[in-house]
Amino acid sequence: MSVILSLHNLTNLAHFVTAVVAATVLSGCAGRPSSPPSAATPPTLKEAFSGAFRIGAALNPGEFDERDTVAWPLIPRQFNTISPENVLKWDYVEPRPGAFDFTVSDRYVAFGERHGMMVIGHTLVWHSQTPRWVFDGVDGKPATRDTLLARMRAHINGVVGRYKGRIRGWDVVNEALNNDGTLRQSPWLRIIGEDYIAKAFQYAHEADPSAELYYNDYDLDSASKRHGAVRLVKSLLAQGIPVAGVGLQGHYKLSWPSTAEIDSTIRAFSDLGVKVAITELDVDVLPSWRNQPTDVGRSAELQRTLDPYRAGLPDSLERALARRYADIFDVYMRHRAAIDRVTFWGVTDRASWLNNYPMRGRTNYPLLFDRAGKPKPAFDAVLDVARRPSIIP
Repeated sequence: MSVILSLHNLTNLAHFVTAVVAATVLSGCAGRPSSPPSAATPPTLKEAFSGAFRIGAALNPGEFDERDTVAWPLIPRQFNTISPENVLKWDYVEPRPGAFDFTVSDRYVAFGERHGMMVIGHTLVWHSQTPRWVFDGVDGKPATRDTLLARMRAHINGVVGRYKGRIRGWDVVNEALNNDGTLRQSPWLRIIGEDYIAKAFQYAHEADPSAELYYNDYDLDSASKRHGAVRLVKSLLAQGIPVAGVGLQGHYKLSWPSTAEIDSTIRAFSDLGVKVAITELDVDVLPSWRNQPTDVGRSAELQRTLDPYRAGLPDSLERALARRYADIFDVYMRHRAAIDRVTFWGVTDRASWLNNYPMRGRTNYPLLFDRAGKPKPAFDAVLDVARRPSIIP
């Protein structure tokens, strides 16, 4: 009986379609205008900048495990490269000596592979998020140079070796410089010496000779720190160390750095013959917490001062953020021959680290997608830049 009904319904449907087609043809013959085509789907970020550089995002487990139903659908649609916020840092993958745990990082890499993305590793050697045992020796003393070098080599070989041929590039050393351009007095420097950076790159290259290796840092748009980083990279290159590129973190404010400073920074590293990557891009729109007279964690009044937009970002600031992103991407497009990728540090405003820095529970708006995953005016402003002709100096 169900088969007979289905055939009957199909016959009626065929008659209906025939009638519609005939009516359409007759309408056209009578000179009636046809319906206008639907508006074209707006391009995605990765499509808009496909001729310039890759566009990426840093992901947390909720996103690459596809539990964050607001953020994760945006990722394969908008981005073609990804970085991990935390899951490849030392304290995640080797919390105890030799006890590697790749459970979560394997899922991160598999997500990128599943969606055909360029997968980045972050980070191998850093003074932060490194377990205390790494720097400890015997009898409460610091580890010796040889011990720490051996631990560094074993860690890098274990992590980079696991993802050999799967992770395209690594932030090998992260934030090794002070703001004045001198080397940070980290345990790495105090125990090993200045060559710890060269050794880290050497070990990473041994573990995967095909991987691109980067030095990554923040505030490199500040002249003194930029000069220090240029000296560092020049020194490494002179030693034959395979530095493929420099990661400029890009944690910007609405008014800092200037576009001229961003331009100068990109030019300084591209002149060295290495790639430039914007690795952690966001724009903080909240009032600065620096130089405050009281403890930001204890003063309720100060917390209100530093978190003024809990109900939403005013239209004037929304427009200012859009202009800021347009100005930033205009600089990036002028230097597109030098820039390999631009990666946002997060996907939506809801999951940005800036909501919890320097105090927890703030309401920041630093990215292109709002808390509901909707594109903001800044998103449209960035796409507009991609449509404009840019001149490379």
